[in-house]
Amino acid sequence: MDAPFHQFSDLFAQLGLPSEEADIRAFIAQHSPLPQDKELWEAPFWTPAQASLLRDEFVEDADWAEMVDQLNLALRAPVQS
Repeated sequence: MDAPFHQFSDLFAQLGLPSEEADIRAFIAQHSPLPQDKELWEAPFWTPAQASLLRDEFVEDADWAEMVDQLNLALRAPVQS
């Protein structure tokens, strides 16, 4: 069975966040860089439901794990000015 293919924007929609490219860029710019000593889902800007989804998908290596990892990397990158 093939694993579902998710777009980065689909993860934002799944999290209940605006999912247009400009919205995603703005979110990442606003919340980057995430400290290296925090797990993605420990960031203070997530709701409990969002944090739970991110943690569960990543830890269980579930359908969204690849996109969660991409979000994790994006939020840890230095902000480009």
